[in-house]
Amino acid sequence: MNSENSNGNERENRKGPVNINFILFLFGRVVSDTGTSIQMMIMPLYIIDAGGTAATVGVFSFLSLMPALLVYPFAGVIGDRRNRKIIMVVTDFVNAGAILGLALLSNWGVMRLSFLLIVQVVISLMNGLFEPATRGMLPQLVKKEELTRHNSIVASTRSASILLGPVIGALLYASFGVTLVFVANGVSFMISGISEMIIRYTHIKQEAPDGPKGMLNDLFEGVRFVLQNKLIRKLSFFLLVSYFVIQPIFSVILPLFFKKSLSFSDAHYGYLQTIIILGALIGSVMVGYLFGKEVRMSKPLVMGSSILLSSMFIFSILLFPKSLYIFGNDSTIYFILLASILCMFSAGSMFISIPVQSFIQQATPNEYMSRVFSLVNMISRGGIPFGALMYGTILERAEMHWTMLITTVLMIFAMTMLLISLSRSYSDR
Repeated sequence: MNSENSNGNERENRKGPVNINFILFLFGRVVSDTGTSIQMMIMPLYIIDAGGTAATVGVFSFLSLMPALLVYPFAGVIGDRRNRKIIMVVTDFVNAGAILGLALLSNWGVMRLSFLLIVQVVISLMNGLFEPATRGMLPQLVKKEELTRHNSIVASTRSASILLGPVIGALLYASFGVTLVFVANGVSFMISGISEMIIRYTHIKQEAPDGPKGMLNDLFEGVRFVLQNKLIRKLSFFLLVSYFVIQPIFSVILPLFFKKSLSFSDAHYGYLQTIIILGALIGSVMVGYLFGKEVRMSKPLVMGSSILLSSMFIFSILLFPKSLYIFGNDSTIYFILLASILCMFSAGSMFISIPVQSFIQQATPNEYMSRVFSLVNMISRGGIPFGALMYGTILERAEMHWTMLITTVLMIFAMTMLLISLSRSYSDR
């Protein structure tokens, strides 16, 4: 890689009091994230309304994640070899075309659930290509010492989009049907692609052999870089543990507990989901405010782990039958307590994920950036379905409150060990 050209490119992208390139980058993400959240919130309802079953909803959720996980490693190679801006633009336009195609089929009255599932595979594959490219591009648009602050801004706006999307989606679906939902999402991807086209970005071509052998060599180079970099390796393991243990709590334990042990309405469950997203938004903003220019990751990680583990412990206590007996399983007091703890829970996870992402970006050379993030994403997010499977299997045989409490104790031990190990690795750099 020509480092002189790279530095000149970065100075060009970052100069001036207002970073127009970052604003365009952020605007594209906000628009497409809002459109995606509009559609994803409505799809389970639409699938049921269209004659699908719970199994169909499950297949749709599986297809939303698994194709991206499978393509991640090779997407990282492509993201380091090819122009990241072009990858982002092309994948956004392909998504726009596929989703607007669904809108046409729906408008013509020939929409089928099989078409929806096929398009979801396409969207997931495009997202798998898009994510490593966009993660690799951001460090070239902003100053290195401001990565945490800008990652915080991206995470905050994404949380706001996810918070806003379901409201818009519900209104569109109830008033106009699924066709306009598809139109809104398709147009959002078109606007995102146009916004990305305007970004001033110069691709630095790397010399690498073409063909399958060259692709595999690049992939193995990325794997070796992750394995040989002690800090990135431990951060990847840190994320794997977090995603494996924590994310299924929201997708498995919470809905089961809500349905089996509480007597609130489905609307209350919707309120809880909104509060969880609001917690992520608050956490993202706080990370940027408190640690926007932090040069070490120990402070945000310790604070995030403390918030996360304390909220996990209180949540596990709230699951115990004695707590339900004291507060009442349908009382306003219990709902406020549960919502507050879940809000803390979600905020704490942002104190971990944002700094970790920023420090991986700082520790990775540009020529490895997309490959590293594709591998990190595959490792961390790959833990989610296996974590859900683990919880589901255990809960068939054990009480939910004891499962949660034991998990919390194990997480306290695991995160303490990981933080000590990360602190040593970081001090050796």
